[in-house]
Amino acid sequence: MYKALFLCFLCMVLPNAARGEDDCMAYKIRPRITVSAPEWTKQVVQPLKEMDLLHGDVIATLVDNYDITGDVTGIEDGFCVSLKSVAATVGYSDFLVQIDMRHIPGTCTYNAVLSHEDEHIRAYMSIINDFQTELHDAIYAAADSVMPVFVRNEEDIDTALDTLNKNLQSHPDVILVKQKIRAAEEIRNKRVDENDDGTRLKQCM
Repeated sequence: MYKALFLCFLCMVLPNAARGEDDCMAYKIRPRITVSAPEWTKQVVQPLKEMDLLHGDVIATLVDNYDITGDVTGIEDGFCVSLKSVAATVGYSDFLVQIDMRHIPGTCTYNAVLSHEDEHIRAYMSIINDFQTELHDAIYAAADSVMPVFVRNEEDIDTALDTLNKNLQSHPDVILVKQKIRAAEEIRNKRVDENDDGTRLKQCM
């Protein structure tokens, strides 16, 4: 008897839930997209452990944040939550430059190493500049593919927004463009090192 009642209850609920999802398709919005780069900072440190005298190091922090705005429409059985806009922030927020402690700040050798590491920073920044159009197109394609989410209760709207954001960030186009940026990092940093024959540092010594 219990099983029969439970199965009948499912028969009533599932068609209604599916109908709610179908009804939400009519409320899909063409999303507005903005992409900006974050403000960045540079910190120069000299680790206590000795490094290579001829080369410093740069640690770059790449961030990608997606602030979304949703559109909520009440329908007969609940609410349709659609992706309305995306404000994406993609780029490097921090650069940590490390220079061997044997180079005294302000000296010729210190400045020569710092100058080389600054070239790496410029290489990182050039990547984000060059990828602006591709980033925008990838994020737009991802956002435009995100379908509205149906929820029955108002308290579930925030969870629906989280789902929209997750679907946006897991889209293949977004994943691919970030992989391309990482590949460009390796190529351009290698190029910086190959183009530096160490003349500036040798002149100091």
